[in-house]
Amino acid sequence: MAAATIKAAFIGLGVMGYPMAGHLQKAGHAVTVFNRTGSRAEAWVKQHGGAAAASPAAAAKGADMVLICVGNDDDVRAVALGSDGALAGMAKGAILVDHTTASAGVARELHAAAQAKGIGFLDAPVSGGQSGAENGALSIMVGGEAATFERARPVLACYGKAVTLLGAAGAGQLTKMVNQICIAGLVQGLAEGMAFAVKAGLDGNQVLDVISKGAAQSWQMENRGRTMLQDKFDFGFAVNWMRKDLAICLAEARKNGARLPVAALIDQFYGQVQRRGGGRFDTSSLYTLLSD
Repeated sequence: MAAATIKAAFIGLGVMGYPMAGHLQKAGHAVTVFNRTGSRAEAWVKQHGGAAAASPAAAAKGADMVLICVGNDDDVRAVALGSDGALAGMAKGAILVDHTTASAGVARELHAAAQAKGIGFLDAPVSGGQSGAENGALSIMVGGEAATFERARPVLACYGKAVTLLGAAGAGQLTKMVNQICIAGLVQGLAEGMAFAVKAGLDGNQVLDVISKGAAQSWQMENRGRTMLQDKFDFGFAVNWMRKDLAICLAEARKNGARLPVAALIDQFYGQVQRRGGGRFDTSSLYTLLSD
């Protein structure tokens, strides 16, 4: 499949999907988009070109590759399955890629449905946030068959700086769970450290300058430490979505026997942020529970 000449469909134009689809069009692919709020699709076409369709099936008709980026398992099923779903419009030999952060179970379900129609499937959740999507610098964690992955990789590289096959269907979603478990612990540790620094009478920014040069350094520290100190939480990945992701992690852990005591506790902390009206805050808003 020639990366410069494919016909693609992109379903779901949220804060991640909108720029991701834009990168595909900019790279020379012929992109048709679908979004449940039609005005969003119209705005995308006005900005990037391409075309908009009235349903996932219509968007997917004739496409070499269909890419999905929606909210949760139920959203994935709604746009992929059924008479108006993407699979209904796809032809044998095409590839369906799901960028949604969802469960490994729904990934395997879609893989089976696609396989029955002779369609390739990859679960390919992403990490890097809105800025990563806008800058075409996402990390893409992929589950599926190697041959399908190799065909899709040049297209995914339009917005992915790292595109990696981790295993069979579901492996991409399982890896994203690991990602979210690690992030939860890092954000909580950073929030506690910054709150401690302030209460100890230290200059938090100066502390960050020093410790970011040593073993405590992390992406969260570099990108969220100073904004925590400024009480700025109006950007990035929202608490509501992080709780959705942690629920997926905890459910999977109950199945595989993994112990996630820290992730479970931080999920409760995020629940407190939600109850205080911070569901749309960035995940670094854990700091608000410590800085009162």
